[in-house]
Amino acid sequence: MFELDLRNHKSIYEQIMNGFKEMIMTGALACGQKMPSVRELSKDLGVNPNTIQKSYRELERQGYVYTTTGVGTFVTDRKNVSGDPKELERIKETLWSGFKELLFLGMDFEEAIKVTEELFEERRKDL
Repeated sequence: MFELDLRNHKSIYEQIMNGFKEMIMTGALACGQKMPSVRELSKDLGVNPNTIQKSYRELERQGYVYTTTGVGTFVTDRKNVSGDPKELERIKETLWSGFKELLFLGMDFEEAIKVTEELFEERRKDL
């Protein structure tokens, strides 16, 4: 599973969401696989069930999971994931900021693009 970092600047529910997002997008949780119950995960992580429920609701809203009443919550096909437009804009700004830092190191635009592409190609293996 994943561990929570109580010193992290992200809230507990965001850490839970991000942990599951990573597991879903890397294939550690497969399409159709049942998620832990709210009660079970609450006990395992030592977190209030309402926090777990909030994470599951947001994961469902974004298309990572679906819930069948009385049966449980299940992982959807990764193709159903619809990213939050605000979050997409925030990430674009973060990427652009990092790219500008390369330019500030004295690289020209093409060198910075090459470094960025190499980094993404290296890290692609991790997904």
